[in-house]
Amino acid sequence: MGQGILFAGGRVFTGGRLVPCEVLVRDGRIAAVGTDLERTGCQVVELEGNILSPGFLDVHTHGGAGVDINAAGQADLEKLSAFFASQGVTGFLASILTDTVEATERAIDHVCAFMDGPAPGARCLGIHLEGPFLCLKYKGAMPPELLREGDAGLFLRYQERAGGRVRYMTVAPEVKGVPEMISQLRGACVLAMGHTDADYETAIDAIERGVTACTHTFNVMSLFHQHRPAVMGAVLEKPVYCEAICDGRHLHPGTVRMLLSCKGWDKVVAITDSMQAAGLPDGEYMLGINPVTVTDGDAKISGTDIRAGSTLTLAQAVKNLSRFTGEGPEKVLGLLTTNPARLIGEDHRRGDIAVGKDADFVVLSSGLDVIETWSAGKKVYAAAHQ
Repeated sequence: MGQGILFAGGRVFTGGRLVPCEVLVRDGRIAAVGTDLERTGCQVVELEGNILSPGFLDVHTHGGAGVDINAAGQADLEKLSAFFASQGVTGFLASILTDTVEATERAIDHVCAFMDGPAPGARCLGIHLEGPFLCLKYKGAMPPELLREGDAGLFLRYQERAGGRVRYMTVAPEVKGVPEMISQLRGACVLAMGHTDADYETAIDAIERGVTACTHTFNVMSLFHQHRPAVMGAVLEKPVYCEAICDGRHLHPGTVRMLLSCKGWDKVVAITDSMQAAGLPDGEYMLGINPVTVTDGDAKISGTDIRAGSTLTLAQAVKNLSRFTGEGPEKVLGLLTTNPARLIGEDHRRGDIAVGKDADFVVLSSGLDVIETWSAGKKVYAAAHQ
């Protein structure tokens, strides 16, 4: 058994509460959580009153730090991993935007190769396919010529290529063939609705068939009307998870509060939907095959008013959530940790500080600044000394 690491002198986010206690780590896993733990033979990490949280999990991101996941090679993904760690992220899904079959398979190959090796920061936990089974009306940044009817065979081809590591997929349930595909793929990966013009009845049917989440809720989808509840009516009513881009652009703060009030704090998942400009200044970038112009941090397909993902990071999102809601870390941290872990079936290993789970942590100041990030009991990021 390796030398233990004891985190002491801070507040620990565990079981949905902030508790003044200690955490003992051995061999990359949490060995004990409690008070007055044995320190003999341990490296002691003094938290100095700061917060020890589970590492943040981003289940919907297309890149950052100049890296576009659709086009990323090994070195790019390593760079992205280190950047995410600087934002408190310890695990992410690599979101592949709708692309050609060849380009999608190439991206899958690169992501899987990265997953098979050591990560310098955040670990990739799998793949999120955003499309190609999406609707034309709400295509957003999706290339319209590459959108397709439902095809379980194509998904299974991608899943075989990935060795089962496609964990999450966004579909539009009104697209021809998609309802049958949802039924066929139930249990093969987590299915979410997004980029969709589905009416209420079609959305409810999709949930009954196996959809358990809503992709970037409120954005690029049919919205609620008292006579036509549409997708939003269905996902607010049913116990599905709702992604939320909390950058203040995609959702008004009042919309975030309403979503939390309707769904409860256990069914909202903070995501970034970030593209390669996250962490970088305004300028010209790419999202998949789309040229993107970023102005004042707002990413849009060049020459249009169509948003193309975001430049948000989860380090910013956690502060935004606290500011939007007036709530402290005890309320908001679950949206970046526990909830995404449950959504993608990682809660047996991640999303909480509990015995047996991976020692993936972020140390936060009282103002929710990222101080350190730890992956499997190893420090992978430390903020410059202030």
